[in-house]
Amino acid sequence: MKKVVITGSQGFIGRNLIAGLEQSEEVYIFGFDVGQSLEALETALAEADIVIHLAGVNRPEAVEEFTTGNVEFTAYVCDTLARGRRSVPLVLASSIQVERNNPYGRSKLEAETLVKRYSEANDAPGIIYRLKNVFGKWCRPNYNSVVATFCHNIARDLPITISNPANTLDLVHIDDVVEQFIREVHTASPAGVHYREVTPAFQTTLGALTEHLRSFHDIRQTLRLPDLSDLFVRKLYGTYLSYLDTDNFAYTLQQRCDPRGCLAEFVKSSTAGQIFVSTTKPGITRGNHYHHTKTEKFLVLQGEAIIRFRHIENGDILEYPVKGEDFRVVDIPPGYTHSIENVGDSELVTLFWASEIFDPDNPDTRWLTVLPEGVTE
Repeated sequence: MKKVVITGSQGFIGRNLIAGLEQSEEVYIFGFDVGQSLEALETALAEADIVIHLAGVNRPEAVEEFTTGNVEFTAYVCDTLARGRRSVPLVLASSIQVERNNPYGRSKLEAETLVKRYSEANDAPGIIYRLKNVFGKWCRPNYNSVVATFCHNIARDLPITISNPANTLDLVHIDDVVEQFIREVHTASPAGVHYREVTPAFQTTLGALTEHLRSFHDIRQTLRLPDLSDLFVRKLYGTYLSYLDTDNFAYTLQQRCDPRGCLAEFVKSSTAGQIFVSTTKPGITRGNHYHHTKTEKFLVLQGEAIIRFRHIENGDILEYPVKGEDFRVVDIPPGYTHSIENVGDSELVTLFWASEIFDPDNPDTRWLTVLPEGVTE
């Protein structure tokens, strides 16, 4: 079993990393954070097979804390490892801020120098990640992440401040960071200094970020899903949902009810159509229409029904009996008028998918009974 020491274990990256590593039975994790004893850390470092150094300061009350938190503590970790006279791999979470002449960036650059010295003096792997802005679940809002702050505030209808919508952001997702750190745990690196980058990386603007997050907020009214084929959008949407208040996970769909039953739209997509659900009372028939282009799928979830078809150019009737327990999907091709009749004794629940979002100005729905005049279903 490999012993992994993680400093900054209760921070954003640390918590996610531990959650990822805990899925493996091949590692023992020692997490260190503020408030724990240095004696326990020294013991863990003496037994470590790899150290992932995440601890650091980026929003201090005094600028001197950059030195104590980022430089001096890194020196302590390196010196403690060196005393053990073992070539323990050391992974440092640095920052792209090292390329900027600010106190935080300078302190992280000094930390990198210390890791290099440790690596060279102890013939050990020194692995440095200059992380871009990391986003994802469990990041602290109103601290140092604009994504976390915007997600938190927009999810709660709180105001946000945008300095310049055109400002760019370079981002990586927490799961991709964790995946690469876990790979460091399970893959032996040769001695020497290694610079790594987390991929994939994303670039957006403050304006585009805000538009995405506001559209996520509005999904409960618009029902329109984001473009989940876009990897950044998919990861950002998951991040946004993680900032919902715990009493705000659920919402109610708008129902349209009449003597036949009720219908509610569920989700819509500009690329994948829409899904809606209906209830139908016993003996009631829905449909009796056809489409020229639009296609549909019917899935009865509860109850018993007959789905009937007739090609609009002839009188042949096709019948498909369906039951909720069968989970049987019926495709609705264009050019066939169709209907669904509840032939059971209980309420019928049906899930419908349509290949396009309903447009009242161009519905592509032509009314035509399936059965000939005078014949009842």
